Amino acid sequence: MQDDSGKAALGSPAVASATSEQNSAHLNGNTVTKSGHNPTATPGPQSESRASSPVPNPIPIVPREQWGGKYEFLLSCIGYCVGLGNVWRFPYLCYRNGGGVFLIPYFIMLFFTGVPLFLMELSLGQYGAAGPITVWKCCPLLKGIGIGMLCVSTLVCLYYNVIIAWTFFYLGSSFQSPLPWSCEAIANAGLCGNGTAGNSSTGKLLSPSEKFWNERVLGVVNSEGLHDPGRVRWPLALCLLAAWVVIFLCMLKGIRSSGKVVYVTATFPYFVLIVLIIRGATLEGSLQGIAFYLTPDWSRLANAQVWNDAASQIFYSLGIGVGGLLSMASYNKFDNNVIRDTLIITTGNCTTSFFAGFAIFSILGHMAWKKGVPVGEVADTGPGLAFVAYPEALALLPGSAFWSIMFFLMLFMLGIDTLFGNMEGITTAVLDEFPHLRTNALHKSLFLAALCFCFFLMGLLLISDGGIYWFTLIDSFSTSFGLIIITLFMCIGISFFYGVNQFCQDILDMIAHCPPWCGKVLIYFKLCWVVFTPFLLLFILTYIFIEMYRTSLKYGSYVYPRWGKALGVCIGATCCLQILIWAIVAISKETGTLKERFHKSIRPLNSWRVNNVNRATAAAVSMDAERVEAPYTVTLTDMDFTSMTWDIGSEA
Repeated sequence: MQDDSGKAALGSPAVASATSEQNSAHLNGNTVTKSGHNPTATPGPQSESRASSPVPNPIPIVPREQWGGKYEFLLSCIGYCVGLGNVWRFPYLCYRNGGGVFLIPYFIMLFFTGVPLFLMELSLGQYGAAGPITVWKCCPLLKGIGIGMLCVSTLVCLYYNVIIAWTFFYLGSSFQSPLPWSCEAIANAGLCGNGTAGNSSTGKLLSPSEKFWNERVLGVVNSEGLHDPGRVRWPLALCLLAAWVVIFLCMLKGIRSSGKVVYVTATFPYFVLIVLIIRGATLEGSLQGIAFYLTPDWSRLANAQVWNDAASQIFYSLGIGVGGLLSMASYNKFDNNVIRDTLIITTGNCTTSFFAGFAIFSILGHMAWKKGVPVGEVADTGPGLAFVAYPEALALLPGSAFWSIMFFLMLFMLGIDTLFGNMEGITTAVLDEFPHLRTNALHKSLFLAALCFCFFLMGLLLISDGGIYWFTLIDSFSTSFGLIIITLFMCIGISFFYGVNQFCQDILDMIAHCPPWCGKVLIYFKLCWVVFTPFLLLFILTYIFIEMYRTSLKYGSYVYPRWGKALGVCIGATCCLQILIWAIVAISKETGTLKERFHKSIRPLNSWRVNNVNRATAAAVSMDAERVEAPYTVTLTDMDFTSMTWDIGSEA
């Protein structure tokens, strides 16, 4: 339908559709921004064409992908949250911080920081239907939060796949009989002859599993420290390449492929954990390990370190502030019940952490019984628990090769799921900023291949002889104070800039068909977002800075030099400084006084409430074609557009 000048009529369905689906309102060929101004208005292509010329078809908008079903999203989130940290980090922290008493600060931090922030990320991603960067059109001043999330996610992906490469190496070695880290192996005959092991430079006796880990896997004995990375360990390099190839293939078709993969990767670890718990319960000494795991030490509650460990475990296991949750939620249907999903996923994640402790410590108890030493002398932290103590325990079991294969296959599944989420955060952020990549499958595949290959090249540093020192540095600072600052500003920005009442209303809009209890639960979340969560985040941040100043960074007996620790601080600062940099950019783009610029930069863009493709039809029907929704309403007429065209023509 055309008028005399060849322009599409305002009532045309094509115009209404374009208005609801594009990032800004398009009226009579002119683009109008949220403030009602039209700084780049030019005569529309229709007005320059003759009356007899056909009206160009609007540029087709490629619909955003969506999960094949709600179970794909739930399993993806559970797989993302339930990772390697649930197997090695939570049990160790529980044992180190007073056993069962650690659950008290753990659940307090879960209820007042973990669950509220988890719901905030899911709701923000689902309502905006955008990735970590684009979603901040709800408050342009805070776009740097999305950039910071992207930086954190990049660092996590860089070192996390190195863990999967170690898992591949151990998985391949598990097909040998006897296991190469067991006393039955010929190479270890001298080490286990008298029930002891070779000695290290510190004089501590080494077990065959420690020797295998330090010499065969890491090669750390060939490096003097952070300044001496040494040569790349090519067997590990091949494992790292294989890990990135698996990630590339699983993500090649976006959530259509990764959403199907999680049916296996998210459920298989639970099967293995159940089998290991049953097997561990039948072993001699298993109750000794369980008692060590759960025995409470009430005096530890007065130690601030316990509370900090509880908070760090919540962030580490739930994946808050990295952008993965936000990205995965952006592929949900608009009316998905985010409150229900939040409760299911967080409960499942924390239950798994507690559940995994029984599998770990029952077998460690058997290991301690067989060696005749206390459980505390066989328990370790971090990679040491998964790649030293536990393989040694597996080697003591009948049919050790089978149990070793099962265990490292479980670690691989746990790691691959978490990496899916982190990679999804990166790819979604880039594809939202460059939407033309979504329209071309070849370009998207090339981008993903280039991204994985770049990560592989950067990861070579972490699998050199001294790579474990760089691994520990990045692991210690990538998710440290920078991540806490990012989540703190996310909480403050949504609560006070965007408006906590408006945010709660957005959630109710999405779950309009939810039972009445959803609205009542939001009162609790509102209180957390405004009061409890920011307060606890500030407490954690203060403690991190105090500890960072007072303590040295170590790996084993190696103490990091001052320049190494400074480099780690710079890594963390780079992530959180994005908030300040992009806030300055957002304010500088506005006009008026500094106060006016600030107020303009915290107002949502027009495209915020009409971006979700699921609402496109409703938006097209409800939106008046000659109205632009903004903080106030401006009614435009044909005379306004004629005047604009005349002004531009006169300036030319």
